[in-house]
Amino acid sequence: MGTTEAQRIEVRIQELSQLFNSMDPTPFHHKDLDPEAEDFITSWAQELPREGELEILIHLAGDNSPADAEAVAQEALSNYFSYRATQARREFRHLMQRGRQSLVIGLGFLVACLLAAEQIGLHATGTYLTVLRESMAIGGWVAMWRPLQIFLYDWWPLANRRRILEKLGRAKVRVARI
Repeated sequence: MGTTEAQRIEVRIQELSQLFNSMDPTPFHHKDLDPEAEDFITSWAQELPREGELEILIHLAGDNSPADAEAVAQEALSNYFSYRATQARREFRHLMQRGRQSLVIGLGFLVACLLAAEQIGLHATGTYLTVLRESMAIGGWVAMWRPLQIFLYDWWPLANRRRILEKLGRAKVRVARI
């Protein structure tokens, strides 16, 4: 099985500083990316096939960028996207923790509601008690909504974002002066 060619993301800018957040005073290799640049790069990465690695090709039109622009861009983008991937892993871990806590609470409430509904059912002779019994059962199942939402749906976007950020953190960065 041969190696697959890296999927390319192309960015065209006048100077390297346009990639970075102008409000951030730290050196390039520690700077935050400009939000628009980050959105552009990550949205392009989302459109590419899942398989294979990524390459970021930066087309520089101006002459104001440093001579070692490729090394600076490689280090800065790698640091930034690796940091964002770590944040995404942390966010995912917190979501799963919240899901487990919600599940324990939901199951406890469901059991209490079903036991209460069963007890009401033993004595249910009127419409009011029948409505109360059914309300208890429904309320118990509604309490399971959030943990089920977390474990069935909410984790997918976070896992996908983390995967993309990890790939971007490993991406080879090339600079072409035009």
